[in-house]
Amino acid sequence: MSDPVNGAERSLGQLVASATAEMSALVHDEIALAKAEIRQDVKRGAVGGAAGTAAATVLLFSLPMLSFALAYGINTWTGGHNGEGGWNLAWCFLLSFAANVLLAGLLGLLAYAKFKKVKPPEKSINSAKQTAAILQNVKPHPRPERAALPATVQDKVAAVGRSST
Repeated sequence: MSDPVNGAERSLGQLVASATAEMSALVHDEIALAKAEIRQDVKRGAVGGAAGTAAATVLLFSLPMLSFALAYGINTWTGGHNGEGGWNLAWCFLLSFAANVLLAGLLGLLAYAKFKKVKPPEKSINSAKQTAAILQNVKPHPRPERAALPATVQDKVAAVGRSST
């Protein structure tokens, strides 16, 4: 390794190590940004998923019990008790079914509204695109002429050149 002159000149290995460390830090920052954005959307999606699951659960497990209770309640409410007749039980069961479908529909709308708010990680995508655009336009810095280098550095460059041939 060559000694830096006034801290301005570094060896090729030092430059590569520095570039690698900076690229690694950039990639880690991009990943952290994506995780932060996705974490927020996952929470929204989880609420929407829970609402959808609740809708399906309510519709599936409560329909039989709720339907019978509601149908007999409607029949009783319309005068089906005390031998007065009331509405036909078939209509009462149909109304009970309609009430359950309405409840499931409302829960389904809640789930849809939550899922609609889930968005792609736009900040991460834009940042990654900017990084890719910058990296595509990167060109190596022109190398200084040997005459412009101090004599001690020229001697070291020459020595490295001789040892590698």
